[in-house]
Amino acid sequence: MSDRFALTGARIFDGDDWHEGHALVVRDGLVEAILPTGAIPSDIRLVDTGGGMLAPGFVDIQVNGGGGVMLNDHPDVASIETICKAHASFGTTALLVTLITDTPAITAAAVAAGEAAMSRRVPGFLGLHLEGPHLSIARKGAHDPALIRPMLDPDQAALIAARQKLPVLLTTVAPESVDPARVSALAKAGVIVSLGHSDTGYAVASTFAAAGASVVTHLFNAMSQIGNREPGLAGAAIDIGAFSAGLIADGIHVDPATIRIALRAKQGPGKIVLVTDAMATIGTDMTSFTLNGRTVYRRDGSLRLADGTLAGADLDMISAVRYVHRIIGLDLSEVLRMASLYPAQAIGQSHRLGRFANGTAADIVELSDSLDIRGVWIGGDKVFGADASSQGL
Repeated sequence: MSDRFALTGARIFDGDDWHEGHALVVRDGLVEAILPTGAIPSDIRLVDTGGGMLAPGFVDIQVNGGGGVMLNDHPDVASIETICKAHASFGTTALLVTLITDTPAITAAAVAAGEAAMSRRVPGFLGLHLEGPHLSIARKGAHDPALIRPMLDPDQAALIAARQKLPVLLTTVAPESVDPARVSALAKAGVIVSLGHSDTGYAVASTFAAAGASVVTHLFNAMSQIGNREPGLAGAAIDIGAFSAGLIADGIHVDPATIRIALRAKQGPGKIVLVTDAMATIGTDMTSFTLNGRTVYRRDGSLRLADGTLAGADLDMISAVRYVHRIIGLDLSEVLRMASLYPAQAIGQSHRLGRFANGTAADIVELSDSLDIRGVWIGGDKVFGADASSQGL
């Protein structure tokens, strides 16, 4: 565990406000305080950042792979470690490793791997996102239609049992394959239910929100769109305050004008949150990989099956932050919240993630003024940047 130290020399964003001329004090892996530099006790070790910014580490609730591996291909703790390490270098300090629609055996192996990762305290591992298999074939995207199926009693029981083993479990389902009573049972058991890969309409989505669904997966992608007489799932995600909605901000999945419209229109308290939907390519120079036995090609900033279907994203979180700030034109404070505080809120973890306050996790990203990653700390241990420790990674 880290000792007591203070990061000085940078502007500090605590998740709400900016602090100039202050230091971020860390003790035993937790944030202790934000103090004026003149008020730092003499017995605290000082670490001068030399300028730039300190912000809460990014929280990504949809990460399929990284570092050359996909959880689907290798559902084991080594893959989880590799994925977390790959994304840490891009500022992500807590993530839900995501399993795309697969067989019951692979799903069970992924849950077991998640349990092992928690017991080993893999830095950055927050829990699992099971995206499918209970989706709509009509909006399957890159999911294998042969593996998509309705949720039955054993599936519901397996999800509830998995949640008991993991601190966070999110599952993406479609109303076409799951009824509201099952969503209520899952939500009551602490499973976060997200709607996605669905052709459902606004009224049905509203019913599922009332049943306990609280997230919508990758807004505008693989879902019914906003129409003049039917707002669709996209419209429900924006209009229904209970929903948080993931957004892939890479300039490919959603047009920038559509993003601006959605940000202006979103009703709270749920927020639009940045997700990467990242695949194995992150942190590598690989040009292709396989998903459920099919080749995915990396070209021109996108990942696609041979027929052109988008298959996840070739995106890291700091790139999403830059895109929304520079291209969409959103204030940096709000963009940083979209990458940290808002996703933490969406999964019930904002008491310890996404902000700096006494007792929150010392998950920190150090940014240059040009939004380059200069350093990353997870639980007070520096895992990326100058003098980073390889402990746990």
